[in-house]
Amino acid sequence: MPSRYPGAVTQDWEPVILHKSKQKSQDLRDPKAVNAALRNGVAVQTVKKFDAGSNKKGKSTAVPVINTKKLEEETEPAAMDRVKAEVRLMIQKARLEKKMSQVDLAKQINERTQVVQEYENGKAVPNQAVLAKMEKVLGVKLRGKIGK
Repeated sequence: MPSRYPGAVTQDWEPVILHKSKQKSQDLRDPKAVNAALRNGVAVQTVKKFDAGSNKKGKSTAVPVINTKKLEEETEPAAMDRVKAEVRLMIQKARLEKKMSQVDLAKQINERTQVVQEYENGKAVPNQAVLAKMEKVLGVKLRGKIGK
């Protein structure tokens, strides 16, 4: 039988060098490792983290605690302006004069029926775009100096 390896078979042994694995960052933070490094004269950087490892904000924080409810009340009005009674009545009268239902008006201004209902009940927050559409369809002025 022929051999698989033509020629002389030699072994080529090279030395294998094993290295220690790098130290993990948690091992480097170990107080024993830090003290050993300081004794050997290695530069050690220490960083004090602010409120590290806690979910509490103590009274020692530099930022004052802000009451969000109080902040919200200061920046936003308590209640939004609703549609005034004059405007509500004008919408209803104009719609009834044209013999339209709320559904018909809603379809013509491309809004939901609920929007027309809210305007006529005074629950809606006035939107200038919706009022402009209603003015165009009903032929009545709804925006401007009404109620002033």
